[in-house]
Amino acid sequence: MKALVIDNPEQFGRVAVMMGGSAAEREVSLRSGAAVYQALKAKGVDAIALDVTVSPIDALAGQKIDRVFNIIHGRGGEDGVLQGVLEVLGIPYTGSGVMASALTMDKLRTKLCWQGYGLITPLWCLLENEADVDDCIAQLGFPVIVKPAQEGSSIGMSKATNRNELLAALTVAEKYHCDVYAEAWVIGKEYTVAVLDGEALPVIRLETPNAFYDYEAKYQATTTQYHCPCGLSQEQEQMLRDLAVTACKVVGVEGWSRVDVFIDDLGQYQLIEVNTVPGMTDHSLVPMAARQAGMDFEELVWRILETSCG
Repeated sequence: MKALVIDNPEQFGRVAVMMGGSAAEREVSLRSGAAVYQALKAKGVDAIALDVTVSPIDALAGQKIDRVFNIIHGRGGEDGVLQGVLEVLGIPYTGSGVMASALTMDKLRTKLCWQGYGLITPLWCLLENEADVDDCIAQLGFPVIVKPAQEGSSIGMSKATNRNELLAALTVAEKYHCDVYAEAWVIGKEYTVAVLDGEALPVIRLETPNAFYDYEAKYQATTTQYHCPCGLSQEQEQMLRDLAVTACKVVGVEGWSRVDVFIDDLGQYQLIEVNTVPGMTDHSLVPMAARQAGMDFEELVWRILETSCG
């Protein structure tokens, strides 16, 4: 891990921890934000907590801010909107810029970019309406996982093993008012790789008795298992870490992120998505990977904030 860039909290100036938002992940963001705020205060940083309910412009009005730690998950905070506001106001912030944030919030467009670079991602079919269902079945078969393209935390996702379940999954995903797609089900093991300032942290293997790593498995269940060390050989883990760094570079992701990957039963690495504002709750994966690298939560938060000073 690189040496610290900043050793005095006063160098950060006044930091606004922006959290909440109005997207489906609001409650998770508030939990993440509270943890980040407490960590910054413990490190002596002059931090304030800003709960964004509707407009980030309104939230920032009248505040004297030197930089922002953005921990708003989902649309409005992770999709380039907040980043654009902060760019116009000339306020440095953590995480990726406008382009990468907007692109990676859309899982479909991210997959297209990865494919264009030659990286592997599961096959998928766009589901614009019920008329696309039979073509999807012909192309992908079953099972599939149906996803709204612009939601995080597995919100709106469903596994489908037959036509009726696929129709029901489409109905669920359509409620989130964005593109919906079905993705081929990957048989294999699921991994996640945190990337901090261009370097991958130790890999985590995820294991859940649920049908997939859904919202409940992520934030509520006690049955989800996290394996770190992940059980791969040193060579395999390094390949996975390198892949995560490359996947981020291809779509312009900077600062920090988390890349989700499957290794299927044939040994093929398949990219699923990249999260540019990952969770920082007590169930979250980036802090877990950081601990394995010898970094406690407070140091992790400090290092993420440092990436806004480049």
